[in-house]
Amino acid sequence: MTVPPTLAHGMQQIQEWLKELRDNGDLADETEALSLLRSVLHQLRDRLTPAEALELGAQLPLIVRGIYYEGWRPSRTPEKVRSKQAFLDDVLVKMQPRRLPPEAAVRDVFALLAHHCDPGEIGDVIDQLPADIKELWPVAARTYKARM
Repeated sequence: MTVPPTLAHGMQQIQEWLKELRDNGDLADETEALSLLRSVLHQLRDRLTPAEALELGAQLPLIVRGIYYEGWRPSRTPEKVRSKQAFLDDVLVKMQPRRLPPEAAVRDVFALLAHHCDPGEIGDVIDQLPADIKELWPVAARTYKARM
């Protein structure tokens, strides 16, 4: 069976993203990286307005985009973020049964997004988050708009 080029490229991109996340986060394997990526993407997506969630989704590779939109209910977003700790706790719950330090895990996924997505779009995402969650993004991503 021949895999269509679009899917082959999508598979290559998700493998690259998961390997990068595994290596940067010192994770056990790509399965752990996938669990982490999914849980953080869902937490982030659900805190954005539907329009901003769509704009971020458009930045993601094909298969990552599918993971991002999995189970999304735009009519229920954005959910209010009560605190950084509540955000991290929600990520931890979604990662079950894996138990990773949630703050470092979120920082790793945010760094991955900042590395691969348009800096202006990441700046728009960051603008929608409370200050204590903004701090989880790399400094260059947080300060991009101010430098432009």
